[in-house]
Amino acid sequence: MNTPSPYSFAPEGHGTKDLHLVTVEAHEGWLETQSRRVRAWLAATGFAAKLGEVALIPDPDGGLAGAVVGHGTAHDRKRDRFLLGGVRRKLPPARYALHHTLDQDALNEETLGWLLGGYSFRAFKTSTPADMATLVAPAGVDAQHLQTIAEAEALTRDLINTPASQLGPEELEQAVMALANRFGGDMSVTYGDDLLYQNLPLIHAVGRAADRSPRLLDMRWGRAGPKLTLVGKGVCFDTGGLNLKPGGSMGLMKKDMGGAATVLGLAQMIMASGWQVQLRVLIPAVENAVSGSAMRPGDVLTSRKGLTVEVNNTDAEGRLVLADALALACEESPDALICMATLTGAARVALGPDVAPFYTHDGALAQALTAASARVRDPLWQMPLHPAYAPMIEPAIADLDNAPAGGMAGSITAALFLDRFVEGVDRYAHFDIYGHQPTSAPARPNGGAGQGARALFAALPGVLDL
Repeated sequence: MNTPSPYSFAPEGHGTKDLHLVTVEAHEGWLETQSRRVRAWLAATGFAAKLGEVALIPDPDGGLAGAVVGHGTAHDRKRDRFLLGGVRRKLPPARYALHHTLDQDALNEETLGWLLGGYSFRAFKTSTPADMATLVAPAGVDAQHLQTIAEAEALTRDLINTPASQLGPEELEQAVMALANRFGGDMSVTYGDDLLYQNLPLIHAVGRAADRSPRLLDMRWGRAGPKLTLVGKGVCFDTGGLNLKPGGSMGLMKKDMGGAATVLGLAQMIMASGWQVQLRVLIPAVENAVSGSAMRPGDVLTSRKGLTVEVNNTDAEGRLVLADALALACEESPDALICMATLTGAARVALGPDVAPFYTHDGALAQALTAASARVRDPLWQMPLHPAYAPMIEPAIADLDNAPAGGMAGSITAALFLDRFVEGVDRYAHFDIYGHQPTSAPARPNGGAGQGARALFAALPGVLDL
């Protein structure tokens, strides 16, 4: 028998249990609508509708009648999101129907949270997963839309969580090929020394020291509509190169392809939804390794665009591979260009792990992303492409410096570096994401996490006039 997907809704039917979502503010009024038996039971258990509080309600025969979940105060709800994703695994494995007083955006958020709460990374688990509670799609939600988002987020998380021993450039290529095959897309790949012959020298320089060949993955889907190009950093493991990272900084570097994983999740959302766009996904897939052929500090490299780059730190490799990919993307003048990368520690120092900074010159795009971010609870924050910092990335002996000395404004200078390779495209945005959830939270277990994709999925139809 096929096991239902944790990212799907349950069919309506006999035996469905009631699941009440109750705020602190509405708690007393809600109690008045319940039977004396339920009121007495909840009083005995001390249920007060605190955020995440769960009370199971027995039926007269001692079975399960349903459950009540506390939705806290308005202050609580501003601080936390996806509550139902956190309580899903606290509930007995039954089918539930949600009763609530949520507005549409909050209903979408909590229902999506329920689906995302079904995620776990089980690639290396030998045990059988426990049965989980399921939910009938609440009235008023677009069930297919939410399932599409949840399934795409699961793809992103799975890719980030997979160890580099099982996910190098070749395996990332296979993941992109599987996505292309699933939705009828096309794919081409440029490998190894062919990167030099195809004028992608920075991608080659970063990946040439590894035993696993560097490559550029180029997927296309759709033949009509505006041109949308997604570029994702695919550094499958980052040792730092000859500027070797300390052990404490290397432990999470399997996630350094989080930009690639996130654009693939977004691409899956777009293709599954049948958008009328000409979609292109470009992923420079490399491993930044240490060997005799590794690029050296002080080397000067010439990019696809012709700009020269002084390598002052081999651990600032992500902007190098992205530079060639962005220059290639711009040669087709897409209507919108999105770049996503786990690029700088400076972004984490500035905004922490949960908020992803983005950079753009396009005010309308920035406004659309900011509004969508708030609406779908996908935290983003616009940062400035501050031109006064441009001299920081301009060394004495080359056009550009990949790692300015001093350490100040690291996320901004990285964005300014990439901006030099974007030409002829007005709608461009770069996202400096973390791609990782450091501590478990509702619907977001510790491990890989997509950032920015849901906000983009909500904003781009309006931006592209779809």
